[in-house]
Amino acid sequence: MEKIERAARRIRHELKFRLLQVRAVKPVTPRLLRVTLGGDDLAGFVSAAYDDHVKLFFPAPGQERPAVPSPGPNGMVFPEGQPRPPARDYTPRRYDPAAGELDIEFALHGDGPAAEWAQQAAVGQYLGVGGPRGSFVVDGAFDGYLLVGDETALPAIARRLEELPADARATVVVEVADAAEEQVFSTRAQAQVHWIHRNGAQPGNPELLAGAVSALRKPEGDWYVWVAAESGVAKRVRQILVQNWQVPKEWIKAAGYWKQGASATHENHED
Repeated sequence: MEKIERAARRIRHELKFRLLQVRAVKPVTPRLLRVTLGGDDLAGFVSAAYDDHVKLFFPAPGQERPAVPSPGPNGMVFPEGQPRPPARDYTPRRYDPAAGELDIEFALHGDGPAAEWAQQAAVGQYLGVGGPRGSFVVDGAFDGYLLVGDETALPAIARRLEELPADARATVVVEVADAAEEQVFSTRAQAQVHWIHRNGAQPGNPELLAGAVSALRKPEGDWYVWVAAESGVAKRVRQILVQNWQVPKEWIKAAGYWKQGASATHENHED
């Protein structure tokens, strides 16, 4: 079999906005909720990478359906005379074109329009979905994959593990609230999972996740690293891996999926 050269590339998708309805609501753990969306608008949906992002548009107070924008020459164009909907970025956890279903998983922590909507989500409700605008695809096989994150990274980590082939090796380090938040990942890969529990500590403390990563012994071979957590934590973990594991910077992707004291943020850490 011909060996595919390792390369990271970005794929652009046609930007589409969809109005979908909730088909099912199911708890994954006490603080992680899976919402299944469907509808005619879902046709043609594309998600080529496990850490893609869609923008979710939530109904404004008093609305049954959110005002879904359309693409314009200078960005999103919202319908006139309607309140602009709250919006947040989320990972497409699963897309089944045959069933016409899209799963989104919500971490039920803190306040904000996404968590508040998810806590009351019910079958038949409407949600707007935009994107993904593009995908970051890594071609070629590595000797192993290190996946690090907190609750916000779980949908991407779970999807990645499901997509890895049987001959792949993976090490996973995940910080969650407590033991009740652990889940069993479905994967064909040889995966070693380390769960880190806060047990009452506030999320976003770099010591827990960074300490666990610092304690890891670097395996042999070339490993690809993916990190997603609070922005400062993700940056710290990236620094540790570049220094301790000497991971080439082009083979590590680190992102802040949220940031202490801020809302609706997404930061990529590169240098």
